[in-house]
Amino acid sequence: MDYNKPFKLIEVKDKKSKKEFLDFPTKLYSHDKNWSRPLNQDIEAIFDPKKNRKFRKGEAIRWIMVDKHGNTIGKVAAFLDDRSGKHDQPTGGMGFFDCINNQDAANMLFDASRDWLKSKGMEAMDGPINFGERDSFWGCLVEGFTEPLYNMPYNFPYYQDLFENYGFELFFRQLTYHKKLERKGISDIVIEKGKRVHSNPEYSFEMIDKRKPEKYAIDFLEIYNQAWGRFPGVTKMRKAQAMALMKQIKPIVDQRLVYFGYHKEEPIAFFIMIPDISMIFKKFNGKFHLLNKLRFILLLKFGKKITRVIGRIFGVIPRFHGKGVEAGLIMAFENEVQKPGFPYTDLEMNWIGDFNPTMIKNVEQIGGKIYKVHHTYRYMFDRTIPVKRMKKVG
Repeated sequence: MDYNKPFKLIEVKDKKSKKEFLDFPTKLYSHDKNWSRPLNQDIEAIFDPKKNRKFRKGEAIRWIMVDKHGNTIGKVAAFLDDRSGKHDQPTGGMGFFDCINNQDAANMLFDASRDWLKSKGMEAMDGPINFGERDSFWGCLVEGFTEPLYNMPYNFPYYQDLFENYGFELFFRQLTYHKKLERKGISDIVIEKGKRVHSNPEYSFEMIDKRKPEKYAIDFLEIYNQAWGRFPGVTKMRKAQAMALMKQIKPIVDQRLVYFGYHKEEPIAFFIMIPDISMIFKKFNGKFHLLNKLRFILLLKFGKKITRVIGRIFGVIPRFHGKGVEAGLIMAFENEVQKPGFPYTDLEMNWIGDFNPTMIKNVEQIGGKIYKVHHTYRYMFDRTIPVKRMKKVG
């Protein structure tokens, strides 16, 4: 690595460097009205071995970059976990990348990530990704530079050039679909399928009952592990994790946005949405101290009206694909949308991989239109080896 350039890397190890890692994007995006600062605690939890189970069999490192005047001009993290060796070649990750529009500066950040991962036995790196689950802080935004959803990445358009000029190649695309919450956007095919499956007494669809968190955690676990656990890079979930997830989303759950489907009382499908709380968090400048927690509760209940819904996760276990279950879930939700006083106007369904044609078809049949596109890139350390796109599933 050439340290003779007018930039210097500083490993994030102390309170000062951690603060700068968190604060730098605020300076970088200060004139961008669309950017929304994530909560500090959401990012720091990812790099806390006590809170992120990825550290049990993995490790991570972070850097900030400063210019010759000591001004921060970039940041990045690199990491690997127990799944890193389960690719065609051992593959680590890099993410939480932010940088001024300077290819030399970006290259130095990418080099640091590459060299650290090579020292750990890796042969490739994916980025920009999260040292955690895929539903947060994952991907480089390349289309749809509008206000981001909660914990979804936002970046300047020039980031695509920084990655691709360095040599990163497309591994897969993540699509975000948008839909106005009105029945006329649903195709006649979905309506017909929904009516048919709702008329079959073997199937039932219900809105979540917040008084029964353990029941739905167990149902979620069974469906998730069959519907999503088969995907490359997705770890099967344990009961403790499912319970923790339900506990985590409980404060913001609107039960009108969470539905489960059953066949002869066996859980077979779910559609989980949450209000886009970033519409409130945007005012907190990354801080969620006691005062802001109180503000959040009051604004959520009495003040700021949240009109946008995030499609957090949708799943149907494979043996019930093509039986109209997807339409049954959508119809259950649409029936609620039509009731007086329903407060939400827009639904955004994020993180739909281009390797998942079944999900793409389902979303487009209910009237979803592509609204944003993120890229997940891969960089091979041996530059003679081509990048293979993610295999299609479903």
